Amino acid sequence: MSVKAKYQGVLDLGQELNIQNGNVEEANGILKVSGTAKTQYEKDIMWNKIKEAGGELPQDIEADIKVADESVYHRHTVESGDTLGKIAKHYYGKANQYHAIFKANNDLLDNPDVIHPGQELVIPHLS
Repeated sequence: MSVKAKYQGVLDLGQELNIQNGNVEEANGILKVSGTAKTQYEKDIMWNKIKEAGGELPQDIEADIKVADESVYHRHTVESGDTLGKIAKHYYGKANQYHAIFKANNDLLDNPDVIHPGQELVIPHLS
């Protein structure tokens, strides 16, 4: 199996996330990938996909993934059925971090229990 084939899931995810300025080269058994993710969250899921294919410290890939917007962890568009707790669980792994999202969006939200589909929420970096 070629290295590119091994990491095809990573390349597919890069396309799905619309990674900008993407470049992929394979030389001497090493896959070199680079590009710019919109947010740190997208960079993190790219790295998780790399580790899924190559292990915790893969030796056959070199990735240089930059982040376009470092001011936020991500931006989330509210969908029907979302709650701040559910959103916090998705991004941080802990529902009780919802207060960080509420605080970061206090210009948009008056009550942490009331969010509406279509709202774009800032998902802040956790300290």
